Amino acid sequence: MKPFINEVTKMSIVSADIRQTPLLQALDETGKVVDTTLIPDISDSEIRQLMHKMVFTRILDERALRLARQGRLGFYAPVAGQEASMIGSEAATRPDDFLLPGYRDVPQAVFHGWPLYQWVLFSRGHQKGGEIPEDARLIPPQIIIGAQYVQAAGIGLGMKLKGDNRVALTYTGDGGSSEGDFYEGINFAGAFQAPVVFVVQNNQFAISVPVSKQTAAGTLAQKAVAAGIPGVQVDGMDVFAVYSATKEAVDRARAGHGPTLIETVTFRYGPHTMSGDDPTRYRTKAIEAQWERRDPLIRLRNYLQNLGMWSDSDEEQTIEEAKQALADALKKADAVPAMTVAGLVDSMFETIPDTLLRQKQEYLPKEEQ
Repeated sequence: MKPFINEVTKMSIVSADIRQTPLLQALDETGKVVDTTLIPDISDSEIRQLMHKMVFTRILDERALRLARQGRLGFYAPVAGQEASMIGSEAATRPDDFLLPGYRDVPQAVFHGWPLYQWVLFSRGHQKGGEIPEDARLIPPQIIIGAQYVQAAGIGLGMKLKGDNRVALTYTGDGGSSEGDFYEGINFAGAFQAPVVFVVQNNQFAISVPVSKQTAAGTLAQKAVAAGIPGVQVDGMDVFAVYSATKEAVDRARAGHGPTLIETVTFRYGPHTMSGDDPTRYRTKAIEAQWERRDPLIRLRNYLQNLGMWSDSDEEQTIEEAKQALADALKKADAVPAMTVAGLVDSMFETIPDTLLRQKQEYLPKEEQ
């Protein structure tokens, strides 16, 4: 497969509408192959696993929406429509690579080792949700928009200095690409050639603001030019294109050739979050219908079914597995003792400062003081 991530062209003046690469696409909306070079060189079992994870994620999202409305979850940012972008990119990494998710990137974190019940606790604001297992290489989802880009640059540099041949993968949305942390992160990583893959999931609306009002840039991928790093734009509804672009960027970083910025052009079908956002106020039914025809699950399902690699029973089995996994996670999360102020103070420092000790005493039951 010929490389599609090109080194940045050195020039004295860069046109405002420069496009580093065309939009990469392996499958069209119907699941027909349009670029064989972007079909991943992985086993049939691994391809089926991509579909399995995408269906699992869609069901998880549907159930999470209901749970949030019932008050059984706290904060939740819907993911339907972005499954190919999320699953395809995380699948291109190794388990020991470091993942830095944003608040919408729950599926990647779960498939990278974050226990599902801890996500439930995290959404409820419970401190146990952030206690990442020792063998999981990730941090809890970042709530501050774009901050994970700076963290990824630092972690990437740390791994480079240690020479441990790992890569950091991080995400933000189209709105996040307008944040200062976005530019600081890609600039720092570029300057130090840190092994980082930066993904911008362009789901068209930063809460309620369309991309056209976020930036005058023709693409978000071309923002890589200013940092002196490669930028590539892919069809974010096409899991094969996302996987292939991310895999090449990961391999490039692992080989010591520095970071890459990937823009996945995708769409979120639901609201920005379940905290009162109403997408009908800023996007039309026609726009939604246009993107529904590009549904990443329909696209990959058609491709696999045409090859006899996915059946209705496979899908039903995955749906039931997702429902049961979430039911088990809820049961386990519900059994975790409620947080206390004293417990929160104890978890913050190895040696608790006097100021916090005094505050802790105020909240301890009298028999414990």
